[in-house]
Amino acid sequence: MRQKLGRHLNHILQSAKTVIVGPQILAFIPALTLGGYWYGGEGVLLFMAIIIPAMLGLVSFFTPVTPSHKAIGPVDPVTKLPLRATLITALDQAFCKEPETGLRTAAIALEIDDFSQYQDQFGAVAADAILLQIGERIKGALRQGDIAVRSEGGLFAIALAPAQRLDLESLIQISARLQAAIAKPLILDGLRIFLTASVGFCIPRRASEKSGLVCLDSAESALADAQTSGVGAIRAYSPQPRRKKVQRAGLVGEVAQALESGQIKPWFQPQLSTDTGEISGMEALARWEHPDRGVILPGAFLPGIAAAGLNERLSEIILFHSLTAMQKWAKAQLQVPQVGVNFSGEELSNPHLCEKIRWELDRFDLAPSQLAVEVLETVIAPSDNDMITRNIGRLAELGCGIDLDDFGTGHASIANIRRFSVRRIKIDRSFVINVDTDRQQQQMLTAILEMAERLGVETLAEGVETAGEHTLLAQLGCGHVQGYNIAKPMCFADTLDWMKTYRAKLAEQTKIRRKTG
Repeated sequence: MRQKLGRHLNHILQSAKTVIVGPQILAFIPALTLGGYWYGGEGVLLFMAIIIPAMLGLVSFFTPVTPSHKAIGPVDPVTKLPLRATLITALDQAFCKEPETGLRTAAIALEIDDFSQYQDQFGAVAADAILLQIGERIKGALRQGDIAVRSEGGLFAIALAPAQRLDLESLIQISARLQAAIAKPLILDGLRIFLTASVGFCIPRRASEKSGLVCLDSAESALADAQTSGVGAIRAYSPQPRRKKVQRAGLVGEVAQALESGQIKPWFQPQLSTDTGEISGMEALARWEHPDRGVILPGAFLPGIAAAGLNERLSEIILFHSLTAMQKWAKAQLQVPQVGVNFSGEELSNPHLCEKIRWELDRFDLAPSQLAVEVLETVIAPSDNDMITRNIGRLAELGCGIDLDDFGTGHASIANIRRFSVRRIKIDRSFVINVDTDRQQQQMLTAILEMAERLGVETLAEGVETAGEHTLLAQLGCGHVQGYNIAKPMCFADTLDWMKTYRAKLAEQTKIRRKTG
């Protein structure tokens, strides 16, 4: 009881002290001074003008100053930023408070691209000056409450201040803002230097465990994925296991050179409408036109492309040549409604993909509907990568057709077909082979076509190799066909002659049917 009374009395004294010496007392000084002058004249006014400030100053001198925040621990000697342990602690504290506050945090890992080269080129002192300026820019680009730390070399990390809404879009925006801050010219001994940075981030619900260490490790894993895609990339952490790199003697360097020298380019395989027989599209398929070994199929060189971190560069080249082909076909009066380009899961994880495709379409003066984005069923079947979901949705909104490739091999659900706004499913060759002679194949294919019809989704059968397969697919109601029975993939120059010959043949068949009809 006595202790409780003592605590209560101490609380009253502390409150009184706050009132007496706190900043709010300043509000009463004019009134006190005016009252003194009113009752005591100029003498009292002079006395109060001297004594009151002196008393306040004396009280303040003996009153201990309470620090506004706790010390953040050891700092990096170069950038004066906290160290990695501080960030992990901040994330852990935010996770502990999340059930009460409902506020969420996230981790970002950022690294200056090719920083070791700047160290070698300019020396350690200049490299430290670069790090100091970059550290200041990172702090300037962040919000109040965000914590930036330096890890090692050109690697930095950020713990975002807990917020009500911290989703994929906001993290992409923050990452882009950090990149823009770093991209501004940096002055070093009068020399202008332009830097880029790769960024990886982790939304904690994606991590295997809700802890500061795991969240930061996941962000750094996403950063590593970004760095394999080229400089200045942004990647979100995905729990899917990272694909192992394939290293083959001499292959990585050779495919990189082949890519830039124009040896790797798209070949095109026609797609036909089973209703009209007209060309309904072309699919772009990567081929390596090797000067010594002839045409090399993608299965032999794509592992080398991936190992060299050139998947996105390959995609850019295939897209450029495909859209160029669309322009040239139109100028030759050879109407091709669309061209299909394959996009891997890695490419669909690029947050800037939609902007790049929109820019390319505008550049070639093509409508989005003239590009079919082909996505493997195995890419969307897991459906747990937010970036892929976002990009496919935005491409569909843009007006691009979404084609689900190799349908039937990846266990994609009906919900995913609707969720990703799939316009057309491409039925895998395994369901097409011998469909004209195998009753079970016919039943399986009929079930797929009925499902697609009820969902309002178009269908295309891949790998059609015989006239019998082609005929039965048309009878069963499959909308489009593609395969060797129609034409093998061919280089752009050969497509011109093939289309002219095919259209002349189609026109002749139409004329004969009219006469016999």
